[in-house]
Amino acid sequence: MLSRRQKVWILRVFGLFSVVRGYNILMVTLAQYLAAIFILAPDWPVKKVVFDLNLFMLVTASALTIAGGYIINNFYDAEKDLINKPRKSMLDRLVPQRIKITGYFVLNFLAVFCASYVSFRAVFFFSSYIFGIWLYSHKLKRLPLLGNLVSAVLAITPFFAVFVYYKNFETVIFVHAVFLFLLILARDMIKDLENMAGDMAQNYSTIPIRYGVPFSKGMVTALFVLTLIPCWALVSRFHVGRMDYYFGAAMLLMPFCVFLLWKSSRKKHFVWLHNILKVLIVVGVFSILLIDMDLLINRFL
Repeated sequence: MLSRRQKVWILRVFGLFSVVRGYNILMVTLAQYLAAIFILAPDWPVKKVVFDLNLFMLVTASALTIAGGYIINNFYDAEKDLINKPRKSMLDRLVPQRIKITGYFVLNFLAVFCASYVSFRAVFFFSSYIFGIWLYSHKLKRLPLLGNLVSAVLAITPFFAVFVYYKNFETVIFVHAVFLFLLILARDMIKDLENMAGDMAQNYSTIPIRYGVPFSKGMVTALFVLTLIPCWALVSRFHVGRMDYYFGAAMLLMPFCVFLLWKSSRKKHFVWLHNILKVLIVVGVFSILLIDMDLLINRFL
């Protein structure tokens, strides 16, 4: 039998995993490697990409920075999350604030240390990324639209580190980035609709609070429509292999999301829509494998 102290420490480990959202970090790490293999460096041998120490350091720096970002975001949103996410908040509170803040600084230091192995430019990049996350958590997230835009940019920033490393400037990569950016921005705005109660209690000036729910739904609808443009371009103008099935499915899903959005009136409805977009993003990560079926069959299977 475990002692009470051991049980507390086990719960704190789960709490810390919840605070840093370890599952999200794993997905970002996987997405960076798949993007490097199938999109950014398709002509490189898979082994060379997977065992590239510089890439490993960049991906590790990204994971550490994101983990630190979730900690500082959790620190500033502690009171709001008690209203919006009471169950998760109770688990997060098992981790003392002292441990969270210490972890934040340690993770960021390790991120910069990993980046220093690659180059001084990588150090500057991740130092700027760390500052941007802090500025967003401390100030910008309270501002309507600007906070949403910055949040979406920060979410795709780790991919730019890998993108710059491989110096692949093909148009198809930018179109992929635009699709992901629009999807993440739409999801972020839906989160504002989902979290209105806590945002109002903490005086957050989000779009639905400042301009009203119908206006916010209109903006999300516009984003869903705009998402169709990169989807169409990736299917008809660029070679994305069997991943065109994913983008075709995404195009069919957008009208359903618009319908569901305008039918939504309660928090649980917005949570459903938020989860649909989250699943779409996760499926998109694994769909990268479909870009080059020959590579997938010959090198992985």
